[in-house]
Amino acid sequence: MKSYLILFFFFLSTLVSNSQDLNPDSLKNVLNNSKKDTNQVKLLLAIAGEYYFNKPESCLLYANKALILARDINFSREEPYTLNTIGEALRFLGDYPQALKMQFEALRIYQQTKNKWGEARTLGFIGFAYVEFGQYTTALPYLFDSYKKANEIADNVITTFGLTNIGHTYYLLDKADSALYYQRQAYDTLNKMEFVPPLKSLILTRLGNAYLSLEKTDSALICYHLALDNSYRFNDKVNPGKTHKKIADLYASLNMPDSSLYHARLAFASARSANQKLETLQASDLLVNLFRKANADSSFYYSDIARATRDSLYGPEKFRQLQLLIIQEQDRQQKIREEEQQSKNRLKYAFLLTALGIFLLVAFILFKSNRQKQKSNILLKDQKNKIEETLTQLKATQSQLIQSEKMASLGELTAGIAHEIQNPLNFINNFSDVNKELLSEMKDEIKKENFGTAESIANDIIDNEEKINHHGKRADAIVKGMLQHSRTSSGQKELTDINALCDEYLRLAYHGLKGKDKSFNAILETDFDNSIGKIKLVPQDIGRVVLNLINNAFYAVSEKTKLLANSYEPLVKLTTRKLKDKIEIRVEDNGNGIAHNIVDKIFQPFFTTKPTGKGTGLGLSLAYDIIKAHGGEIKVETSRAGDAGKEKEGSTFVIEFPATM
Repeated sequence: MKSYLILFFFFLSTLVSNSQDLNPDSLKNVLNNSKKDTNQVKLLLAIAGEYYFNKPESCLLYANKALILARDINFSREEPYTLNTIGEALRFLGDYPQALKMQFEALRIYQQTKNKWGEARTLGFIGFAYVEFGQYTTALPYLFDSYKKANEIADNVITTFGLTNIGHTYYLLDKADSALYYQRQAYDTLNKMEFVPPLKSLILTRLGNAYLSLEKTDSALICYHLALDNSYRFNDKVNPGKTHKKIADLYASLNMPDSSLYHARLAFASARSANQKLETLQASDLLVNLFRKANADSSFYYSDIARATRDSLYGPEKFRQLQLLIIQEQDRQQKIREEEQQSKNRLKYAFLLTALGIFLLVAFILFKSNRQKQKSNILLKDQKNKIEETLTQLKATQSQLIQSEKMASLGELTAGIAHEIQNPLNFINNFSDVNKELLSEMKDEIKKENFGTAESIANDIIDNEEKINHHGKRADAIVKGMLQHSRTSSGQKELTDINALCDEYLRLAYHGLKGKDKSFNAILETDFDNSIGKIKLVPQDIGRVVLNLINNAFYAVSEKTKLLANSYEPLVKLTTRKLKDKIEIRVEDNGNGIAHNIVDKIFQPFFTTKPTGKGTGLGLSLAYDIIKAHGGEIKVETSRAGDAGKEKEGSTFVIEFPATM
């Protein structure tokens, strides 16, 4: 991760001179001849940048001088930038709590000044400091926020670093598929920006890590050697140690101690020369294991180094400081949220006062109008007749809309059934073709008087016929289910397997949506309680309710997918439970949730959150009526972004009805 700031300090060094031959001594000479102004702050930062990778103590010294001077001359624009530099130097030195303290202070300033670029890169620094300290789950939200903000401002450098750091964190969390996905994304983004050799070495090494986690050893070795070739070609002194360490680990796992020892020594030497404490610790631990049997003295030597380095990085005091810092940052974020809520409340009060004024004005106008009411009785009678006619038309229209809602549900179901029924038909056709070939073979064997072989073929034909029969019954069940759904409900309750009904409608709804939108994908999870058994209900009606709720869940995750694209994994979960004397069905999604101010309205007829033409507003109203008719109830649990105490967004519709009806 130390290559995270290579590009940053390359640009920083150009603040003083366009020459690429600058060194600390020449910068110091310029510094000594300059007065205390903004240029001197930039010079101090440039010197710190020159010491960045090889002498973090010197980097910290000059960055602290830059901070003091920037505050002394009120150069506030450079203050958070300087805090970033101090924070990274402290991270290199293994002082993670103080590093995070500096980065959080920089983040606060960037947020106050609305500096999106500064926010994006500082969030990345915070995230990776947590990663190096082993707090992976704490790190991920900061890394994702950094990546999101970098995308918003179209900064390819921060975006690429964000992707590779997210992938690296998933690798450390043993989520190899996610790690490989984000590292590939990072590599693709890297190819679209200006070439940065150290960044390429870093991403190639992490790609190798992901492949190795998936047990693709050859692919991992290719990536590692490409990374080393790139590092040595462009004199990258930061990343070779990491790469040699990973190669050494790989050879150790393959029981090739000589090759592992060779690369472990190179990793240790590289880490020590670049003063990388974390890499020094990892290389030392590996050398201790490699020398344990062959050379006790060397094992003790590296063990002492590992112990001292580990204490400096992860001692109890460091954990105490980190916990205190996390609590302080949580308090600060809570205060920010409270201030934002107070601001919203003030706006609400202003709105309410305005609404009250409008209401009083309307009330006055109505009062004036009421005085003319007596003169309008004759007109009102005519209007009453017209209203009654309109009401009659409205009822007829409502009946048509209800029928339209049912037909729309049937259409979506039919699309799913068309996909479902194709599978058993394919099996029937395939096994029929196979039986035809087997019968021909059996005739040949009978002619040759190979009756044993003929009998074996006959048994295969019998097995295939049983499969044909099974899939024929499956197709028949699907067709019967479609006919049962499409016909008008008789209102008669039947013994029904609620788990099978829910599973059937989930798959049919999913395939129905896939039939209309080939690009749509979602994770489907089911958790059915097998102790429920069969219960008496009207299957057509309950099926319509479940289908409507599942379609709504798919719509919610589909809309969120359009907004978040690859950073979001849509999920729809269907659960059944037997709770004492009740049956519960839950339809859960991780969409955007429902605004709290409209939750109480969603079961009202004609109320819909969908755009015009996307829904009639009758689906949930019909579901409500059906569940009430079964003696049950339907409710919704929902949360949106920013809800206090909520870990995730989404909605869960809960149906409960008696287990015996």
